[in-house]
Amino acid sequence: MLQDPHLGPDFESVTEPDEKILWRGQPKFWPFVLHAVPIMIFGMIWGAMDLGILGRAFTASHGHLDLFLLMFALLHGFPAWGSILYAVYLVLVHKNTVYAYSNRRLLMRSGVIGTSFKSVDYDTIQELDVTVGVFDRLFGVGTVRAYAGRNTSKGARIFDQFVSIANPYEVYRAIKGVEVNVKTDWNYPNALRPAVNPGYHTELKSNT
Repeated sequence: MLQDPHLGPDFESVTEPDEKILWRGQPKFWPFVLHAVPIMIFGMIWGAMDLGILGRAFTASHGHLDLFLLMFALLHGFPAWGSILYAVYLVLVHKNTVYAYSNRRLLMRSGVIGTSFKSVDYDTIQELDVTVGVFDRLFGVGTVRAYAGRNTSKGARIFDQFVSIANPYEVYRAIKGVEVNVKTDWNYPNALRPAVNPGYHTELKSNT
């Protein structure tokens, strides 16, 4: 599995001394940004309805809108202008978004102005899958998702994701292999195995 040679040592500042980065990659720009399209379509429909209501109110008031109505229109129109801001955010955050997995965990870097890091330990992962959306399919990319037991207040699952990456199935299989090996090693330490079953050795090699 090839790594992008231009990404540099993104995660060395947050890795443990004996932790080894096995792969790192970055989302492809256009499919990453185009994830905002469904939200923008909803926002434009919402905005069009708001403009129609605001236009009728403007006509009814003979060309005068009070401050309260303008503030209400601004707040009520959040889905419209918020969807545009979301698209701008994706454009700005893309350059600083990098994903990686090590012999211990999944790692994600992002941020528009500053830089933030997030990690998911293999022992917390309950489900790992690959999704390929319409735009992903057009660009030959996909998203690897890990569910680590977190949910929204309404019970919906929260996934940690490697979004719009190249070779998603290859990355998925590699992560799954490391996850199984690490969990096996933690649940059945090598010292408790017979000599014919030495188990998993943590000296993994990075894919270059």
